Amino acid sequence: MSRASGHQKSSPAARRKARRFALQALYQWQVSGSGLGDIEAEFRTDNDMSKVDDEYFHDILHGVPKEKSVLDEKIQPFLDRRIDELTPVELAILRLGAFEMCHRIDVPYRVVINESVELSKKFGATESHKFINGALDQLAQQVRVVEIKNMCYCPSYTRVSNAQTELTN
Repeated sequence: MSRASGHQKSSPAARRKARRFALQALYQWQVSGSGLGDIEAEFRTDNDMSKVDDEYFHDILHGVPKEKSVLDEKIQPFLDRRIDELTPVELAILRLGAFEMCHRIDVPYRVVINESVELSKKFGATESHKFINGALDQLAQQVRVVEIKNMCYCPSYTRVSNAQTELTN
């Protein structure tokens, strides 16, 4: 499926690799100021992209810079410091997570948070995963209201739980 025709289904592993490469490419963009086309070409040349969801990689790599100001405004209220005081890795992870949270509703918010936390454990400072988790969880409460509400209220689960309780009493 082409980029123009919409989002295609991808394996979780292929998306995880796409996020990892996108994070590294976004970090490079932030610190070097190089053009996105050059960075993308370099990543495609220097890395084995055969098991990577390359559409997802491209969407994140080009979507985050395009939406940078909006993403920063969305995450700032949930930070304990100003955006310009974040480490480049924290900033790249938060922007990537915020982009997915706001623009990839096909990805459950819990997956977005979990994947961002895992990236921060791998690439971030020792305790940065807690900070990333807290900020993205608060963002989810704002931008994924319907998804969270639907997860909290599941009548069929309540009926099953009540029936199990009655059977055990």
